[in-house]
Amino acid sequence: MYAREDAEAYRVVDRWEGGVGWQAFPEEGGQRTSHAVRGPDGGVWLVDPLDAPGVDDCYADLGEVAGVAVLADYHARDAAVFAERHGVPVTVPTGLDRVADRLDVPTERATHSLAGFELRRLNPLRAWRETVAYREADGTLYVPDFFAGGPYTVGPERLSMRVFSRLFPPRETFADLDPERILLGHGAGVFEDADDALEDAIDGARRRFLRALLTNGPMELKAMVDALR
Repeated sequence: MYAREDAEAYRVVDRWEGGVGWQAFPEEGGQRTSHAVRGPDGGVWLVDPLDAPGVDDCYADLGEVAGVAVLADYHARDAAVFAERHGVPVTVPTGLDRVADRLDVPTERATHSLAGFELRRLNPLRAWRETVAYREADGTLYVPDFFAGGPYTVGPERLSMRVFSRLFPPRETFADLDPERILLGHGAGVFEDADDALEDAIDGARRRFLRALLTNGPMELKAMVDALR
């Protein structure tokens, strides 16, 4: 599910005026996606990044790197590599202690906001901890783990959530959001009618539970085991 060797190439999967998303291992089952997002002051933030040869070129035109951010407990990825390369610290939201313990570079903590994004803690079923980031100014929503795209979706949905989270979808976390785009830590993002995709993912979660269990259950178990390696 998750490649452990060095990446040989990368593929751009998201691009918009204020950022870009890439996959360092396009063929892996986990579909890990990294992002570079321009902040309100013009600096660029690298979010949950994975390294690959020449990857700096894909975000070079956005501006100078201002920081690296890790927004999920299992997304340390190559944050330290990028932080050292660009001479910036890694910012980790409060509550994500597991990832902070796995970084051997200077770290800073963020509580409520980061690069113009409002931060919201999400602890689904207490299985993992992550931080959802939403920037109302440009309608950008980033979800590190809870939502995924690509092979994880079932039926007509464009956003998939973890199988057992479908029984108790966290409506309050997303109820007041009106995103224009949704960036994901796993899979390509949603750039058309993103608000409708979000609403459908929440409203259809329980209805699609059995189908998701049969389709995604084995894959999610494999991903969970592989993430702990």
